[in-house]
Amino acid sequence: MPSRDQAADPALREVAGLDALNAIIAGSAPLVPGATQAVLGEGPEGAVIAFVGEQPGDQEDRQGRPFVGPAGHMLDRALDEAGIDRAQSYLTNAVKHFKFVERGKRRIHQRPTTGEVRHYRRWLDKELEFIDPRITVALGAIAVLALVGKALPISRNRGEAQFQGRRGFITVHPSSILRQPGDAARAEAYDAFIADLRQIRRLSRTR
Repeated sequence: MPSRDQAADPALREVAGLDALNAIIAGSAPLVPGATQAVLGEGPEGAVIAFVGEQPGDQEDRQGRPFVGPAGHMLDRALDEAGIDRAQSYLTNAVKHFKFVERGKRRIHQRPTTGEVRHYRRWLDKELEFIDPRITVALGAIAVLALVGKALPISRNRGEAQFQGRRGFITVHPSSILRQPGDAARAEAYDAFIADLRQIRRLSRTR
């Protein structure tokens, strides 16, 4: 069943597959000027687990791949410890373009607005329709907003969830672990993230 966002864009009903959808996304201008390119999802169609992040960062924008910056390296390490093969998973973002402000030579990530998340949501819904994962994981608050359709606090909703009839799981974005103040806090946050990933792996093995 198409989402409300897809119903508002009848052209999406005619998209024949993931390659065609990606061509549409890649050819669309960013809502906020400056992004180098759209960052498309990565992974096999039919992946059992789909991870949805928030938006591309600086390195993702430069390389055109999701989760290749510092948070992506953190995610890779955590997936490996939890026994999840990144290559067999699908990784994407709720927002497809990097939003930032320039400070000297640095490009500083800016949080997308609710309207921006809504703009990209129709593409995310269609993307997940093609992938058809057994479980969809929301990494962070922006991903939750995109998948649920409203803002929910991670702390009170962490764990199993339903995303418009799709089996899901809510957890933190790995960048939040990097922002923890001090080694002890980072270690505690990382251990909790690993526990979530192990639960996700167990859930992915059941229908």
